[in-house]
Amino acid sequence: MTSQRHSPVENRDILSRRSLIKAMGVGALAAGSGSALAQTPAQPPSTVTSPPRDFGPGGAPTTYFTDPDVLTVDPLFNQYAQPNSAITRLWTGALWSEGPAWNAQGRYLVWSDIPNNRQMRWLEDDGRVTVFRMPSNNSNGNSFDFQGRQLSCEHLTRRVVRYELDGSVTVLADSFEGKRLNSPNDVVAHPDGSYWSRTRPMAVSFTKARPTSRADRAMRAVGSIPGSASLPASARPGGNCRRTATASIRAAASTSW
Repeated sequence: MTSQRHSPVENRDILSRRSLIKAMGVGALAAGSGSALAQTPAQPPSTVTSPPRDFGPGGAPTTYFTDPDVLTVDPLFNQYAQPNSAITRLWTGALWSEGPAWNAQGRYLVWSDIPNNRQMRWLEDDGRVTVFRMPSNNSNGNSFDFQGRQLSCEHLTRRVVRYELDGSVTVLADSFEGKRLNSPNDVVAHPDGSYWSRTRPMAVSFTKARPTSRADRAMRAVGSIPGSASLPASARPGGNCRRTATASIRAAASTSW
């Protein structure tokens, strides 16, 4: 058996052929991997992807069952999330939007544009957005009671009001124990006829008022009789209102904002 010797030129040719074959093999492997990756479903865009998600009407439709940007801090709310409903930006143009409230009878959404002293309304039938109420007394939180009447928390007038079905306004509360409310923030209705609201020390931005006391930030039970208010024994400063499916009211204690 004899060994075959190659000249330096032939060795270079062999190495060149081997390099070419190796390169072709790597390219084929990469192409195969690319095909496999292409078959993997793309992840939905979100607020943390690059490019970021477009929430506008012209954004790509979301076909995933779970919206990646719907996050729950309390697992209790997972049962209320609609899994096949994606977040969509309905409108933009406010300085500071707050207090969205859905009216099931009228099929419209109301919210506050606080600095612009107005309330806006989005209509479900054609997606039109118009000014709903102006001036709004720099309203913040809004909701509807079980009779379909709108409830609003006004910063400018430092009161909680109810808009009656005939258009008139009823003041539910504007003081507690002889002291003016500072910044009514949100309000919800209870089946027993009372309304629950909380106030926060923020009205200085609109009324040049000073917080009356730390207790002014506590949960309040606004009585069914307009103008009356009481402080539940279980309430603590910084409590947050929330309504569950059973329409019960819970106070989540918190001492920070």
